Formats: sequence, C-alpha cells, structure tokens
Amino acid sequence: MRFSFTAALRGLAGAAVVTLAAGAAAPAQAQFVNVLTGGTAGVYYPLGVALSKIYADKIPKSRPAVQATKASVENLVLLEAGKGEIAFTLGDSLVFAWNGDKDAGFEKPLKKLRGIAAIYPNYIQLVATASSGVKTLADLKGRSLSVGAAKSGTELNTRAILAAAGMDYKSLGKVEYLPFSESVDLMKNRQLDGTLQSAGLGVASIRDLASTNDITVVAIPAETVKKIGAPYLPVTIPANTYKGQTAPVETAAVVNFLVTHEGVSEDLVYQMTKTMFDNLDTMVASHAAAKDIKLANAQNGMPIPLHPGAARFYKEKGLLK
Repeated sequence: MRFSFTAALRGLAGAAVVTLAAGAAAPAQAQFVNVLTGGTAGVYYPLGVALSKIYADKIPKSRPAVQATKASVENLVLLEAGKGEIAFTLGDSLVFAWNGDKDAGFEKPLKKLRGIAAIYPNYIQLVATASSGVKTLADLKGRSLSVGAAKSGTELNTRAILAAAGMDYKSLGKVEYLPFSESVDLMKNRQLDGTLQSAGLGVASIRDLASTNDITVVAIPAETVKKIGAPYLPVTIPANTYKGQTAPVETAAVVNFLVTHEGVSEDLVYQMTKTMFDNLDTMVASHAAAKDIKLANAQNGMPIPLHPGAARFYKEKGLLK
C-alpha cells in the first residue's frame, strides 16, 4: 500500500522544516556512528543493521554500531544526551520530545534534536489470539493486552488509540508493558489476549505468532483514527499480510523519522544521509518496510529543524533551495 506523505502530513505540529545554519566540522579520525533502533523483533533493528552495513562500507573510517533499545522515546532521550549519532523514531514521539511532553516521557523539551529524513509509515497492528474472542476494540474491555515497553513510541500509540475508542488502561483487565517478542511468547502460552505493535507491515513478531496460532487482526476504524488527528493517518493492512488474515483490515499509521543531534558534524550527517539514499536496495533487503523510503518524501512532515548535513544533501538533489 502507498499513500502520499505530502498531503497527509500537513497537520503535524511545526511541520515546516527549519534549517539551522552551521559550519561544517572536520570529522574525527575515527567516525563513531551509534545507530539507535528498537527491540530485535521489530523493524527498526534490522533496518539499523542495514544502515550500519552501509556506513561501514561507504563512509571512510567509520565505526558503526547498532544498539537495541526500547525504541522512540529512549532513542530521543539518548540522542539528546549525545549517546548516539542517528536514531529511528515515530513522528508523534518526536513532536512530544521537541515540545517536552512529560506524560510522554520527556521531562523537558529536547532542543538538540535535528532531523535527517522521513522514512516509512508504522502501522498500528492490534492482534489478538482467536481463542480470546477479541474481534473489535470494544472487546478489549476486561481483557489482557501488551501495550509495548513502558513509555515507548508503541505505548504512546496504544494510549492514543484507546482514548479515541473511549477507553483507557483501567478499561483493560490486565496491562503488560512488554517488547514485541515477549508479548508474543505470552500469547503463545495463553497468558495474554492481545498485543498492540507499532511497526512496518510484516513485522517478525506477528509473523511468528501467526505461524503457530490462529490470530485476529483487530480493526481500528477510520472514524476512530480521525478522532486522534495528525500525525495519525487512516490506512489499511492488506489481506494476507499475516497467515490467516484473509481480508484487509482498517488501522492507523504514523510516519517514522531518522533523527540525529546538533553535536554531530555536518560532514558525517551528510554522508549518513547520502549513503542511505544511494543504497536503498540494502535497506529493502533487510525489511520490506523500507520500500516506502523515498527521497522525494524525505522532508515531508519533519516537525523539528533539519540538520545542516541533511540539508546539504537535499540541496545537492534540488529538493531545497
């Protein structure tokens, strides 16, 4: 499935890209690149591994490393502290971080963050075991649900979806704050009714669950998504994305971004941006979600200032004046 980021993302807070002027800094002899990703069963991690391979092969004297994390919120906090050079994040988490939303896990505005690119949409995938009998959002009342790691981007998505459906965590019978793979393990053992996972289509954890258990991909209706508003978009999970899912299912999507911080040199961010877009085949080979990464969409909906290194690359490509 494809959709235009250009029109759909106009509602993002502060969507205009602001490029901050900065001089190019000479890179260190060894260019350390810590790639902040997510859980190993998600989509961020394999894409991060692909990025590290690209950087190792294409950026002279680079020393990339991949760090598994709790994803968006943790990644942004680590970046602000200078403990990474590039990170994956959901768009709503990025807005919360820039504005300093305490409820989302950000005690103060993270103003050192800088944008690199909009990449692909995360699909909000709500899955229940068929044996649980959960077929709709309303059926979750009194049931057990894994909402994602505490204060992760996925958990923020869960809160937003439940609120739009007129529910909250108190509506559930039990709440588990677990990464994707651990959620699936509990569902296999009949200790958990459902899991909400925010990831690219075909996420490994849900494929694993569907290979051994009958599942229900629970719809999140378009009218529910519209109650939340930007940056959430109504989309559809195509039929047969997962074993046993024979019909398309309505849900929500939130665009992912690659971000860095102001302390990373212009030259290094330029190279990180250029080498990724020059080697998208490597990204796609690591996960199908990367098929949605398009240079033409790279600046769409960016809610924070663009890093000068990324801006330099887009100027070369004629995408920025």
